[in-house]
Amino acid sequence: MSNSIIIMSDEHNPMYSSVYGHPFLRTPNMERLAGRGTVYENAYCPSPLCSPSRSAFFTGKRVHELQNYSNCNLALPTGAASYGKVLGEQGVHTVYFGKSDVFDDIERLGFSELHYTKARKLPGDVNFHRRPLAIREGAAQRANGYGVKDDAFDSDLKIMDAALAWLTNVAPTLTTPWNLTINLINPHFPQWNTQAYWDLYPEAADLPRYGVIEESANHPYAKDLREHFEADLFTEEQIRGLRRGYVGNVAFIDDQLGRLLDTVDARGLAETTQLIYTSDHGEMLGKFGMWWKCSLYEDSVRIPCIGAGPGFSQGVRVTTPVDLHDVQASLFHAAGVIRPAEWAGSPLQQIAQDDTERVVFSEYHGHGTRSGAFMIRKGFWKLIVYMEAPHQLFRLDTDPEELCNVYEQYPGKAAELDAELRRICSPEAENEKAHQFQEKQMELLERFIAR
Repeated sequence: MSNSIIIMSDEHNPMYSSVYGHPFLRTPNMERLAGRGTVYENAYCPSPLCSPSRSAFFTGKRVHELQNYSNCNLALPTGAASYGKVLGEQGVHTVYFGKSDVFDDIERLGFSELHYTKARKLPGDVNFHRRPLAIREGAAQRANGYGVKDDAFDSDLKIMDAALAWLTNVAPTLTTPWNLTINLINPHFPQWNTQAYWDLYPEAADLPRYGVIEESANHPYAKDLREHFEADLFTEEQIRGLRRGYVGNVAFIDDQLGRLLDTVDARGLAETTQLIYTSDHGEMLGKFGMWWKCSLYEDSVRIPCIGAGPGFSQGVRVTTPVDLHDVQASLFHAAGVIRPAEWAGSPLQQIAQDDTERVVFSEYHGHGTRSGAFMIRKGFWKLIVYMEAPHQLFRLDTDPEELCNVYEQYPGKAAELDAELRRICSPEAENEKAHQFQEKQMELLERFIAR
């Protein structure tokens, strides 16, 4: 039985870290955590969008089960239990810092303590309509969100300072196992830095290696997202600035992880407390001309996942695919308490190092694409099933950048992964259910705006 800490950033593409092989960005504290524990090389989010992904993490449920399809929070079903509640019912003290952005008011989700929580105000995102596809008028102005601001990190620093104070002053007084969840907003856009972080990596003001001429950039869903965000209007100067700012934001997050590790060491908690660093989804950062998330391509759907402490092997890299459900299951494993059997996921500590048969699933029903999409990762194969566009199959061992769709060349492998998808859900049925739900949300949104 041990305590647990999870530190979750927002929108961190794992390839932007030295642990996952970035050519010049150094993340020494992620390396430090990796040296103490295990790196999960192929970790995924349940859905590449904030609220759906975080809601799935909270509940152990798939996004289509929750019907939390987008960042619109009108009329979301609120009956699911959270990990905070279920852990708490078994004697684990649960404390939560920072962003929630989930299917219900976090005040009702059973955590023992809440600090600096921030939820999305009603009605949430209003540009989620897909039939016809909503376009964010003026969205190209987002591309100006980079550069230097003196207060760029004030919000995250307030959360981190308070969490470290809790760890120093409150945790030692507890007589039961505890879980500490820390949520930081960076490196989520906009890409503002303080001067010191902006100056760290001027070479990060580069251009994406793979642009709009690639085959994958011309898939209908990729074109949808570029149109939705007006991404084709971004200038070269803006692209370079956003990429430079993003790297500075990742460096800031790494420094906050270092502060957390220092406090864990100073309090003598390393042997009794597991610590996991992860994120809610990735960031395309201009690859294929695409920005932010909302895609089932690797840069958007992949997340960092590094765990250390009791139960984690030291200095190991796991190639077996995992996801945020597995991260959440690890909190129950650490505390030695029962997790609902119907919840998705298995503890990271119990996952084999190289299991080529394990399946990971993600889905997307949110803004910016004409219809739903579903992903299956198994071994080095990845299938994306699109409801209104050609499907894609990638061999990630030989094509990690997803430049070549081999769906037609490997029909047997495509059929095998499609069967895995259908063991989880019917993509056709869940896609239609999502559209019907969103039509009802649109009716409510019209009434909400008219009030």
